[in-house]
Amino acid sequence: MSLTLRTAVVSDPGMVRTNNEDSAHAGERLLAVADGVGGMPAGELASDIVIRVLTPLDSATDLDEPLRALRDALDEANRQIRAACEADPATEGMGTTITALLLLRDQTGADTGMMALLHVGDSRAYLLRGGELRQLTKDDTFVQSLVDQGLITADEARNHPQRSLITRAVQGQHVAPTTRMLPVQAGDRYLLCSDGLSDVVTDEAIGQAMQSYPDLRQCAEQLVKLALQAGAPDNVTAVLADVRAADD
Repeated sequence: MSLTLRTAVVSDPGMVRTNNEDSAHAGERLLAVADGVGGMPAGELASDIVIRVLTPLDSATDLDEPLRALRDALDEANRQIRAACEADPATEGMGTTITALLLLRDQTGADTGMMALLHVGDSRAYLLRGGELRQLTKDDTFVQSLVDQGLITADEARNHPQRSLITRAVQGQHVAPTTRMLPVQAGDRYLLCSDGLSDVVTDEAIGQAMQSYPDLRQCAEQLVKLALQAGAPDNVTAVLADVRAADD
């Protein structure tokens, strides 16, 4: 594999919540963040299930169809969430967001490659390339639909009272995720985060932090610190990855 990921992950319950319903994975090929919904402890269980099901893809060697592999894993997570709800009625209605990136293996020795993206909910993926920050995902939320219709602005959406109302989640029933292939190159920096970060820290501040802290762990800690300084009413998780040539 000519490209690999160097990663760091930091997660914090925030300033209001007593439990952390976020789950995450940061490996050599797979990045994922899941934000549980449905209340304690069900949200924690749902996010944990989807991350556990996705994690084996980090070391899989036969992924000729990476998007299908991600969708199959999502279907399996849905089956396990449904089984958990049937076994314990108290967890009925639990669910989770999921945003995942999977770096494809490449034996050509090139310094470019491809990444597979899977997304459901309002956790986000960002790419920092050449000093420019770009959001790779679109929130599956009620307020995003208002923005898409031109009824409110993106700035108004940040403070909308229903900004946390998601329109898609992994809840034990079939869900059609957003999936696509993305070009990737050495030097890229990726951020996956729960809405506990993106709801309270602007994209401008996120981009500035991602450029200002070369060390991944320090950068992730700074991003979480910015959310805490803004009040952090929700759990905050930041997964960071730098794309490097495998021999760097």
